Amino acid sequence: MSKGKFKKLFKENRNARGEEAHTVRKIVFIILIVFILLFAIGGVAGYSYVKSALEPVDENSEEKIDVEIPIGSSTSTIAGILEENGIIKNDLIFRFYIKFKNESDFQAGNYTFSPSMTIDEIIESLKSGKLVLESTQRVTIPEGLTVEQIAEIYSNHFSFTSEEFLEKVNDEEYIKQLIDEYPLLLTEEILHEDVKTPLEGYLYAITYDFYEENPSIESIVEMMLEQTQSVMAPYFEQIDEAGMTIHEAITFASIIEKETGKLDQRNEISGVFHNRLDVDMPLQTDPTVIYAKGEHTERVLYEDLEIESPYNTYKVKGLPVGPISNFAESSLEAVLNPVESDYLYFLHDRQGNIHFAETLEEHNQNKAEHLGDDE
Repeated sequence: MSKGKFKKLFKENRNARGEEAHTVRKIVFIILIVFILLFAIGGVAGYSYVKSALEPVDENSEEKIDVEIPIGSSTSTIAGILEENGIIKNDLIFRFYIKFKNESDFQAGNYTFSPSMTIDEIIESLKSGKLVLESTQRVTIPEGLTVEQIAEIYSNHFSFTSEEFLEKVNDEEYIKQLIDEYPLLLTEEILHEDVKTPLEGYLYAITYDFYEENPSIESIVEMMLEQTQSVMAPYFEQIDEAGMTIHEAITFASIIEKETGKLDQRNEISGVFHNRLDVDMPLQTDPTVIYAKGEHTERVLYEDLEIESPYNTYKVKGLPVGPISNFAESSLEAVLNPVESDYLYFLHDRQGNIHFAETLEEHNQNKAEHLGDDE
């Protein structure tokens, strides 16, 4: 090949490579432009989406929506409740927003929100615990009541009858629905064929605020179950470590509740019952006899002790088949923290003082000394 031809070929190759490199640069440039545009569009779209999610659901709305924030709700739970009720547009964006602004300490309660409220207005309301509506009624449910007694109290405040309340809480299909909704609290144990009332013991004793004139029976029951669950939750692990089910713990707590109204006696009485259970001795506690009898009595007679019932602890060993009333938290704590002793017996004198004994002989002496002919 001549020198001239070689130069010509080299020049042509160089030009071809130059054109190829130019083409590659153009393609890379175009791709970069496309990526930049996509990123910009995505950023704008993302910004618009977030901005929209933080705006009121409907700034012109005059609708009022009642929302309950249960005790112990996490920010995730609260965000979910607000989105579900149409108060915010997006629970994830709401959670990011409150985390970015370092907002916390939201208060449980029954609120009335509006879709027209801003995110900051909602947050402020949750922080202050400010309820838009005042409660229409307050109903106090004392400790140591049966479901029948609770039904009677509610029937005196609202439009339904105690019979309607009892019909609902004994409806097997409704109970199964509640078991699905509260799996940590309610189990199939409450549907045992010998249990008189499935929710006995599970309707917590406290003062409840109501924000509507005539709440449904279902809303009342579920509000009470929420309260029971919030009280029980911190003790779940301890109950499990004690070798008890939730149902057994509540049953035990109800017996302690009915045995004494004095807080300083509950742990000691619990210790006696634990000792009896340990030696496979019947609990022989009168409140279970009264529950088995099904009617209030000032004094348990010897003939009452013969009642054949899975609740009568003179006839059955161990705990009865279910709770005999609702309970206070102190009774549950007593179940889990019994006073250690060798006592197997106790009795209350006429002044309400309690006397313990290790043997039946000592117990009978206490009876003669403190009760005379009453026993």
